[in-house]
Amino acid sequence: MGFQGGGMNGTAIENFICVIYNVSFMNCTWHVGRTAPGDTQYFLYWKSSRREEFMGCQNYIKDNCGRHTGCRFQNVTIKNKMAHFLVNASSSGQAIKPFEKKIALYKIEKLTPPLNVTVNCTGVSYGCEIQWQPPRTSHVKRDACFKYEIVIENTADPGKSMKDASKIKSNITGRSYIFQNFNAEKRYSVKIRATDNGCLVSQTWGEWSIPVEFGREHLMSTSGYTLFLLSLITASLVFFICIVTCLKTTSTPVPQPKDPFHEISPMHFQIAYENQLIKHEAEEIITTIEEMDDMQVK
Repeated sequence: MGFQGGGMNGTAIENFICVIYNVSFMNCTWHVGRTAPGDTQYFLYWKSSRREEFMGCQNYIKDNCGRHTGCRFQNVTIKNKMAHFLVNASSSGQAIKPFEKKIALYKIEKLTPPLNVTVNCTGVSYGCEIQWQPPRTSHVKRDACFKYEIVIENTADPGKSMKDASKIKSNITGRSYIFQNFNAEKRYSVKIRATDNGCLVSQTWGEWSIPVEFGREHLMSTSGYTLFLLSLITASLVFFICIVTCLKTTSTPVPQPKDPFHEISPMHFQIAYENQLIKHEAEEIITTIEEMDDMQVK
């Protein structure tokens, strides 16, 4: 595939930049030519080696006018490849100047952060050992190909407006670093990034690792402290309600059992009992008299 000839100056794309990130993804972006007509449309083609055929972009980035201003690629492999980029354009008004650029892919890679950053503090005299693993790449496997920059900060107390001065160490090789000035009464954070150390690796610094904190226990943040207070108040209210409920339960009078004699007072029960005795004695006297009368008749 070749270039379309001709084209006025200022119509070709400008500020063409490609970046490889997260091992195998690549973004290429550009600006519309300063003198390009409004209906100009650009088309990107590329190949990653001389033996390959040019491939057109499948996932364009567009501006508000629908013009192509970039392209996204996946499954890009770096190795030792020199990529060849072509950007042609079309317009109904005039010929557009084409653009061409060759780029060594390893030079445009944004290195991932170093992996598995850990800190082991064995004592004040010995300090803390910071360890990590190299960033992920698709073409470099040797540890010696990377050097690192480490930033260690004192974590500020909530009452302080600024952090203490940072400790920066550059050009560190290997997979570990000993932090000697460790103070067990302070809290620290560490982050690391990588760059080239004489191999086919990008010479720009890669991405920072997520800060890892070590040292004294975390000071409670304002939001955490507020949440703690709310939890404490809620628990106190629940406890208070339980206490009040228990007190009410224990102070309630115990209901008296019903009188088995239908609530007849003792006086009434005594009178009824005496009347029953009198009735019984009268019946016995009448029975005795009737027996005497029967005997006399005989």
